[in-house]
Amino acid sequence: MSTRLCLLLPLLLVAACSREAAAPPPAPVAAPEPAVAAAPAVSGEAVYAAHCAQCHEGQAARAPHRTIAGLMAPHRIVAALESGVMMEQGKGLSPADRRAVAEFLTGAPYREPAPLSAALSCPAGSSNFDADATPDVSGWGVDPGNSHFYPAAVAGLDKAKVPALKLKWSFAFPDAIRARSQPVLGGGALYVGSHDGTVYALDRLNGCIRWIFKASAEVRNGIVLDSWTRGDSSASPGLYFGDLSGNVYSLDARTGALRWRDRPDDHPSLTITASPVRFEDGVFFALSALEVTAAANPDYACCTFRGGVIGYDAATGKRRWLSRVIEKTPEPSGSLPNGTKTIAPSGAPVWGTPSLDVKRRRLYLGTGENYSSPADDRSDAIFAMDIDSGKILWHWQATAGDAWNMGCETADRAACPPENGPDYDFGAATVLAGDVLLAGQKSAEVHALDPATGKVLWQRKLGRGGIQGGVHFGMSVEGDTLFAPISDFFGGPRWPGEAKPGLYALDIRTGEIRWNQPSPDVCAGRPFCNPGISAAIAGIPGVVFAGSMDGRMRAHDSATGAVIWEFDSARDFDALGGVPARGGSFGGGAAPVFKDGMMYLMSGYGIYNHMPGNVLLAFAAD
Repeated sequence: MSTRLCLLLPLLLVAACSREAAAPPPAPVAAPEPAVAAAPAVSGEAVYAAHCAQCHEGQAARAPHRTIAGLMAPHRIVAALESGVMMEQGKGLSPADRRAVAEFLTGAPYREPAPLSAALSCPAGSSNFDADATPDVSGWGVDPGNSHFYPAAVAGLDKAKVPALKLKWSFAFPDAIRARSQPVLGGGALYVGSHDGTVYALDRLNGCIRWIFKASAEVRNGIVLDSWTRGDSSASPGLYFGDLSGNVYSLDARTGALRWRDRPDDHPSLTITASPVRFEDGVFFALSALEVTAAANPDYACCTFRGGVIGYDAATGKRRWLSRVIEKTPEPSGSLPNGTKTIAPSGAPVWGTPSLDVKRRRLYLGTGENYSSPADDRSDAIFAMDIDSGKILWHWQATAGDAWNMGCETADRAACPPENGPDYDFGAATVLAGDVLLAGQKSAEVHALDPATGKVLWQRKLGRGGIQGGVHFGMSVEGDTLFAPISDFFGGPRWPGEAKPGLYALDIRTGEIRWNQPSPDVCAGRPFCNPGISAAIAGIPGVVFAGSMDGRMRAHDSATGAVIWEFDSARDFDALGGVPARGGSFGGGAAPVFKDGMMYLMSGYGIYNHMPGNVLLAFAAD
């Protein structure tokens, strides 16, 4: 087993890496000194083998695969066994058994969750829902096309004010090593998810807590908020999001009460990474999965997941349609050297938030690689999907023959498909800019398509690309300019060439590069630090903001690329309520968010060799 694989797998992939081989995960950035139980005398591995393995190795529908459980906080696993969805299964386990199996699955010590300080709660009546504060954005991408551009009237900032931005307050997420859920603003509140599955409604001006909701697992995607008629005191808008275990939710935005919940697919490795799309009376969720990591185990029959989109009635949670991008049912396709069967076609997860074409009533989405061989034409592809029926109207494949899973990163590659990648997902969301559909790929290519037909208009190669290379999570548009961040984190024999991390500005019509601002290397040997730009980016008039894996958020002049403001988040903060907070790498789908002169950032991407962190940062220019 290669050291590289053990570093790549989420926290601790015990199915493939032994404890001796695995690099220790970064220490959690947690709330103040909660009591840590003495090491249990029982073996978590033995408890798992006796009581859990029969369902959590991929055999039982709706039972999350152990790779999913390994990404959860230990206390959330214990809570599920004591009083949550696994309470019946946990009845036969002692408290020591529950803690031991939680530590075994996560590779992290069990900590009692620290109670939230009373000082963090909003005083009674001081932060009531404001019916006049209707949302200014439409979903994760600001507008239906996913431009990630905030007009001046919304942002309340211009280029002249940006250099005056100062940190006003910080909020720490307890028991977290990553912060990657993009906040949404409305009703005077800021709604955001967290690593331990807590969804918070914070006062957007001072950060006090209005209410909290406990989801089953990490909420890593951006939350989407209903709109309502300004001033309607009876309005009861909904919030929509998904969690790491594949559940989707609707809450009451005023109170945090659960309205409905569903798990849209029975697959054990199902996860929800994209933000939902809200349109008319429907809400639409993209489906992805971490079966790519389960497949590293050569005893695992890889693979059966198929990416797709599901549509719901937003008010009731009633399913309308489920459309899979791989329409053929997977079937046996061969065997590994040890005799384990392979199953195909599979994969093509939908990691990024679809863009919405209101005029044509379509969703545009990108897919990832196939997980097993033979590869088909649905991986690394762009799809147009009818929003009323889920019917696939057209699809275009950018990279053929891309079958890859984490077995390709092991020393013997026993579970690696013959194609061996190159793992060139479309992980970033598509962007619809007028009559041009834009898609950034991990190959470091940007593609422009005709949204009506899928015909290629132009293509531009910007960097080296790779497993975490190229365009990773999201781009931005201002006027006729597309801004594309390049990560180029990992290289190697499969991804040769020079890394070119940085920010690029392209002419939307032609693909010509208007400017390129390379990322400076300020890491100086700091562990888990890298100059590439992985996280989604966002802009205001005249300025584009890009957060790097070195922990720096930089504001670039959108006409020239020059850096006009910079903030280093990879440090300790005195967070509200006295809770310890630390920033880290910027990563994931959490782009900067703007409202009335304030900017909000999520710092800490403590996964896949990036600097951990647990903080929400609020800035203002006055």
